[in-house]
Amino acid sequence: MELHDVWFVLIAVLWTGYFFLEGFDFGVGILTQLLARDRPERRVLINTIGPVWDGNEVWLLTAGGATFAAFPEWYATLFSGFYLPLLVILVCLIVRGVAFEYRAKRPEENWQRNWETAIFWTSLVPAFLWGVAFGNIVRGVKIDRHFEYVGSLLDLLNPYALLGGLVTLTLFTFHGAVFTALKTVGDIRVRARKLALKVGLVTAVVALAFLLWTQADSGDGKSLVALIVAVAALVAALVANQAGREGWSFALSGVTIVAAVAMLFLSLFPNVMPSTLEGDWSLTVTNASSSPYTLKIMTWCAAVATPLVLLYQGWTYWVFRKRIGTQHIADAAH
Repeated sequence: MELHDVWFVLIAVLWTGYFFLEGFDFGVGILTQLLARDRPERRVLINTIGPVWDGNEVWLLTAGGATFAAFPEWYATLFSGFYLPLLVILVCLIVRGVAFEYRAKRPEENWQRNWETAIFWTSLVPAFLWGVAFGNIVRGVKIDRHFEYVGSLLDLLNPYALLGGLVTLTLFTFHGAVFTALKTVGDIRVRARKLALKVGLVTAVVALAFLLWTQADSGDGKSLVALIVAVAALVAALVANQAGREGWSFALSGVTIVAAVAMLFLSLFPNVMPSTLEGDWSLTVTNASSSPYTLKIMTWCAAVATPLVLLYQGWTYWVFRKRIGTQHIADAAH
């Protein structure tokens, strides 16, 4: 296996890790308006991800940085062609981070309610747009002979990509509902399980349609295996959720995300951005990659830094592993 192939796999792993972790993170943000009935319950939901949401975003920064260094042509075409949707995602992530930090800085009800509303929308919009973006990457876009995107914004809003947006939105919401059931106690835990069932059933329908469409367009035997694993894991997650086994349900919803993302990258390889204008104009792992020397240096750096990041993030989740409820919110206890 060549180094550019290795880095394609590593970038796929980084995006998978980001969607697994930020997926429940976005889902919990969406649930602050769909599940929580009052401010103490919204505070419970926010507190479940409070210690980890910023660490989860490290995976996005690393995935973007790795793409820039390992596949500069891919990075240039992607970020120039998808400029507006990626800018919207960036603004949402900035506002979302500010909302987490500023929400409790003042006691006024309007102040806190506005920031909580911001958390909801800045979780929902990126959850949808990431699916749209990856749908277009897998489907292919208008790339000319100079490897430049020559389409318009409307070209990105095609049925396949919009369906991909619905998949990530519903799947992340389901993932977040299961995580909420795993991390809370009391009535909110019970309601989270009930909501997870409803959202999970919707997710199963749209995800199956999207994955079958992907398989029909660009799939092979390996992607078919990933599709079967994703569907089976989602069904098993729903069964575990109904049985009150939140840990298993969360793990299986995570497997669903991992298998679904793996299927997309398996369908994409060896391309990194197919051209819908001419097959020879597609960006591939070969023509979009950096020099072998650059990839070699990057591989050594990743081998040293990655285990340290994983150990630190794993330790963070271990420290904040306990369940919480409204009785742990100071104002609600009086």
